[in-house]
Amino acid sequence: MTSIITKPDSPQPEAETAPQLFDDWFDPIEAAVRDRARQFIEELIRGELDAVLARPRYGRSKAAGEEERAGVAGHRHGSRRRSLTGTFGPIEVAVPRARLNTAEGKTSEWKSQALRAYQRRTLAADALIASTYLAGTNTRRVRRALAALFGGAVGKDTVSRTWRKVKSDWDAWNARSLADEPIVRLVLDGTVVRVRLDRKATSISLLVIIGVRADGQKVLLAIRSMGGESAEAWRTVLDDLIRRGLRRPEFLIVDGAGGLDKAIAAVWDGVPVQRCTVHKHRNLLAHAPERLHEEITADYNDMIYATTPDEIATRRKAFIRKWRLKHRVVADSLEEAGERLFTFTRLPPSQWKSARTTNAIERLHEEFKRRIKTQTVLPSADTAAMLFWALLASGQINMRKVDGWQTLATAPIAQPIDLAA
Repeated sequence: MTSIITKPDSPQPEAETAPQLFDDWFDPIEAAVRDRARQFIEELIRGELDAVLARPRYGRSKAAGEEERAGVAGHRHGSRRRSLTGTFGPIEVAVPRARLNTAEGKTSEWKSQALRAYQRRTLAADALIASTYLAGTNTRRVRRALAALFGGAVGKDTVSRTWRKVKSDWDAWNARSLADEPIVRLVLDGTVVRVRLDRKATSISLLVIIGVRADGQKVLLAIRSMGGESAEAWRTVLDDLIRRGLRRPEFLIVDGAGGLDKAIAAVWDGVPVQRCTVHKHRNLLAHAPERLHEEITADYNDMIYATTPDEIATRRKAFIRKWRLKHRVVADSLEEAGERLFTFTRLPPSQWKSARTTNAIERLHEEFKRRIKTQTVLPSADTAAMLFWALLASGQINMRKVDGWQTLATAPIAQPIDLAA
């Protein structure tokens, strides 16, 4: 039996030669805008050269009104074609060339300041590429998403190069002075992300610190990759903030990690510390079988969300008394937190909601992980920290003022209340 195999005449797969969805979507308005953009850019660069030479194109004397202005001696010599991609799409522009006379009697090539040497994209185009990446897509998907706008002129390597340009702003942010920041409160917590180290996917901790200004506005102060959440790691981050001028805060909100507590004690001993009530709730549930979770949650919430310090103290005693008999490890876990779980009661009630938990950072962690889930594993630890910062710096994520900010700068912190009495 003879089999006959037919091959297509074209070596390209049929899928590549088939018409695409947007191929016939010609828009005369877009075409006209793109052509006008090309004309405007060419006129802008020609005007820049006219100003340097102090004479118009084809002119042998200075332009009218500029007789007193001294121009640079030199001459034009044609133009070159340059490809440029902007938010208007990819275009080709004719860039004039000129030779300028130097003091040494030689000549040098004139360089435009508007269109830098080797520039292939406008800054607005780079910002658009980076913003699309920050919106939660990987480098390949950015290329596909912007294909219609940039006409295929942007590949995954372009996205990576554009992203690396953000690093200079990232370095400047990490070195900025904090002396003028009116920070009165800090929220400190860590989050775990997966990055590639030595060609293997590895989980690392990002240490995040948010400051609260006197007017209630939250601001990101630090995001560092330190490998873990040891006392030494947190101490390094806190020492760097102090070195850059951060003032001693009036109130701290932490997740309860032992390493962080030791670091705080070493640099800011005596500052009131609030242990996150949400983290402690999770600890309690981890110490009990699932059938008791609903009952523990109800009792815990009745205690934490009571309206006065006296009510909180009464319900705390009742919680410990009940669970010491019913499931002792739950009561022991609550007692382990001590008075730090209720430091928020020293503040005005209007501030309790924002002071009880590290939710301000937890929300950032959730949004950050939602944006990076398409990438699974980030290229490096530095990239992970920089990406977290860029989401805030670019406006992709915004932070509002804390609840109760109206009394933040005026109401003093009360003396500790003995809730165990």
